[in-house]
Amino acid sequence: MHHQLSTLVPFVRIAERVSQSRIDTLSKILTSYYILRLVSTVHAVIVGLFCLYILWFDDAVNADPVWGDPNLVKLNVAITCGYLLYDLLLLACNWSTMGDSFFVCHHLAALYAYGYVLTRGVLPYFANFRLISELSTPFVNQRWFFESLAYPRSHRLVVANGVAMAIAFFLVRIAVMPPYWVKVFATFGTPAFERLGLGAQVAWIVSCICLDVLNVVWMYKIARGCYRVITGTSGKKKVDKASADEFNHVNNHMD
Repeated sequence: MHHQLSTLVPFVRIAERVSQSRIDTLSKILTSYYILRLVSTVHAVIVGLFCLYILWFDDAVNADPVWGDPNLVKLNVAITCGYLLYDLLLLACNWSTMGDSFFVCHHLAALYAYGYVLTRGVLPYFANFRLISELSTPFVNQRWFFESLAYPRSHRLVVANGVAMAIAFFLVRIAVMPPYWVKVFATFGTPAFERLGLGAQVAWIVSCICLDVLNVVWMYKIARGCYRVITGTSGKKKVDKASADEFNHVNNHMD
């Protein structure tokens, strides 16, 4: 009997090492998520407030939305581009657990358009206006923190944050679409628009369309989740499935 137990010792030790390895891996993944969300929130607060300051007080940009003085806007856009590159690198390094094609498309579209702002200093008003959307990001990240801490969905803090997230997301990403596109259409055919050239025009319009389509998709997901939580109409199986779906698809880098 003693001999049989002694022969099992190596296998037990191997199992312990494998188990510890999995725990260490999960710990690293969770730490990466926490760092990602924390950095995202800090970025969103800085860029969002800076964006509002420019919209309210930068007369040069407001007077000439296509060719106005881009210095402050370029600084704000540079911060965002740095964050997007960092986020893409983190996604690439942890693709099996964090990868999502939606966010890759989002980041590439944003970087493509913002590249013209940084290199040519064009479209400062419109580039800065897009960054209003960052003001909804802290609520999205807070929702993830509640999920990771296993707060029940019926908890009043979770419900309050969910409602605030849905309202903020709608206001800064959906409700701003009509005035934004009215301003865009107003530039069509003007000398300032013609000076942009075809490359900048295509980058501007196509990237904005892609980003707005993604925002509408995300708004639908958020509104559906918010409705289920408020009304309590989802069963446990549906809730678990929704949690997994939103964990993978409702992220922090919605520009």
